[in-house]
Amino acid sequence: MSAGKPRVWPGTSHPMGATWDGSGTNFALFSAHAEKVELCLFDESGRRETARVQLPEYTHEIWHGYLPDVRAGQLYGYRVHGPYEPASGHRFNHHKLLIDPYAKALAGSVIWHPSLFGYVVGEDPYRSFDRRDSARHMPKCRVVDPAFTWGGDGAPARPWQDSVIYEMHVRGFTMRHPQVAQAARGTFDGLCSAAVTDYLRDLGVTAVELMPVHAFVHDGHLIERGLRNYWGYNSVAFFAPHNEYLRTGDISEFKVFVKIMHDLGIEVILDVVYNHTAEGNHLGPTLSMRGIDNHNYYYLMEGDECHYNDFTGTGNSLELRHPQVVRLVTDSLRYWATEMGVDGFRFDLATTLARVEGSYYENASFLDVLGQDPVLVTRKLIAEPWDAGDGGYRLGRFPPGWAEWNDRYRDTVRRFWRGDEGQLPELASRIAGSSDIYDRRGRAAWSSINFVTCHDGFTLQDLLSYEHKRNEANLEENRDGADDNHSWNCGVEGPSDDPAVLELRRRHKCNLLATLLLSQGVPMLLAGDERCHTQLGNNNAYCQDNELTWMDWSDAGHDGALVGFVRRLIALRRKHIVFHRHRFFRGEEIPGTSIRDIVWLRPDGTGMSDGDWTDPVRRSIAFLISGEAGQYHLDHRGEGQTDDSFLVILNAGDEAVEYELPPNPLLPVRRVVFDTGRSGREEGANAGDRYVIGGRSVAVLCYCGRTYNRGRAEGV
Repeated sequence: MSAGKPRVWPGTSHPMGATWDGSGTNFALFSAHAEKVELCLFDESGRRETARVQLPEYTHEIWHGYLPDVRAGQLYGYRVHGPYEPASGHRFNHHKLLIDPYAKALAGSVIWHPSLFGYVVGEDPYRSFDRRDSARHMPKCRVVDPAFTWGGDGAPARPWQDSVIYEMHVRGFTMRHPQVAQAARGTFDGLCSAAVTDYLRDLGVTAVELMPVHAFVHDGHLIERGLRNYWGYNSVAFFAPHNEYLRTGDISEFKVFVKIMHDLGIEVILDVVYNHTAEGNHLGPTLSMRGIDNHNYYYLMEGDECHYNDFTGTGNSLELRHPQVVRLVTDSLRYWATEMGVDGFRFDLATTLARVEGSYYENASFLDVLGQDPVLVTRKLIAEPWDAGDGGYRLGRFPPGWAEWNDRYRDTVRRFWRGDEGQLPELASRIAGSSDIYDRRGRAAWSSINFVTCHDGFTLQDLLSYEHKRNEANLEENRDGADDNHSWNCGVEGPSDDPAVLELRRRHKCNLLATLLLSQGVPMLLAGDERCHTQLGNNNAYCQDNELTWMDWSDAGHDGALVGFVRRLIALRRKHIVFHRHRFFRGEEIPGTSIRDIVWLRPDGTGMSDGDWTDPVRRSIAFLISGEAGQYHLDHRGEGQTDDSFLVILNAGDEAVEYELPPNPLLPVRRVVFDTGRSGREEGANAGDRYVIGGRSVAVLCYCGRTYNRGRAEGV
């Protein structure tokens, strides 16, 4: 930029944010109630304000101007003038430097200081007005050059039913990896390391779901206690990658990561937080939207506009009823989908995004917009179908085209393998794709995102090691985190060196993973579960940015046999369409045959009766999936698709159970694919007419006849 006062021209009200066109930069900011908007420019260090320019034009409630001398790389922020009237929902304070909601990159981070607040801390928050300049404590927005050479990059565009999702944390995945360069650890650049990409490719997952990567804030109360916002559910800018995840600060690092994943055939899904921002409740700081147009960006309480409707438990909720706020969120999604190459999104507390007059509405404007958007409708959309408000639990109630995290699947599978009574009817529904929840409006079996563990709660290792949470490290006197985890410590609370306990825990990890990966729906694995990662019983490690949460890549934290088992399970699922159908099982005859798609069996080989389903102490069950069921019954040409048939036996009881194996005249050979209660040498053995499954085990048998060969079985 040339010396002296910058030139400013009228510019345009579209696109929003700072847009460099190769010659200069257009700035556009929505604020319906502002009286004046000043653009503040900073030097490369971000510490010195070099110019302050009033945006000259106001069109359709958007302030805009074009600065022909501003180039990519310029740091900037806003000061917005207007009334400070909290009782009327207005919290303007031009002494506070504000982040552009459309900022594509940030430099620096929030440094907690009283000047960040619009009121005087310690005085009446409704009447006092803080005149201290907050700029030195605020991150600065950066004008970006969006150019990037994607080359022949093509998104994998996998069908939903073929997906296997791996939930991972950008920082935690590589911070302890010995084969990742020290400077790259904890960044997107680190995830591009050959050691990481080889691991993901060999594991066989089809998608990585990254925990929040939008720029977020480390809460002041955590910093005071020596903790950090590790999970990142505290967004402050919906377009900017979190700069701690960028080794050089260049947003192209994220694009390189996406391109590499796509080259491996792996999709990238982002966990996104649009339901609230880091500005918190009425006592929170003024960082961005609060100082730009608090009345329109946030969902205020009717008749009490000093306060916010809080459906999220974080202090505020975004006002997704306002068209400009809907535009902000959808523009953000399109940006990540088009400019950044992202394949899908998991929406945190998604119920909040569809609240109208306080209640969830299946045809809320935000959901309707996504449903008709030509870009977003092609991306994978996943709802966390609940929030913290009244009536917030909406499992199964999202529109067609959405998948949903299925917590009923998680709880049922945990209870069954813990040995709880009366779980069989619910278990059968969950394994078969949860049609009782999702079979409406033409939705498919992939609508259910199945998981046993996720970032929120126990890891798989801890699920089988602790019956009580151990969250003391969070410094909240162990009050935080869920108390009822449906966990089982296998007889010893915490770590153990008892061989019998270790063997039982090993077997149960295999049981839970096998159940997950052989269920209809889309399985989601928590990164590190395959490596026996432990958080020492902490089931709410949101603030633990340290070795408690970072993946342990040492031999001590590695169970090679379990990693290999997960690889074989994923390969089995991907190879055999009967384990990842598009349609729900009906338990009915396949058209043109006398064979049912799925049959639930008793140990004597006959079908389950009503009395069997209601028997509270029955803890074993088997199901036979017919290969004739195929994936769609008939493909688009009307030709049938077939597969091998599989018998899956689950025994959560302590005692062995003998099963009489039902015959299949078309596929007479029965082979054991695996049995979690037996050694690997049993794989491929002929099963005969009866099969004894040990206590607390899963066995899978293949009916394969002449098409069977040992290499095929051992490829699972």
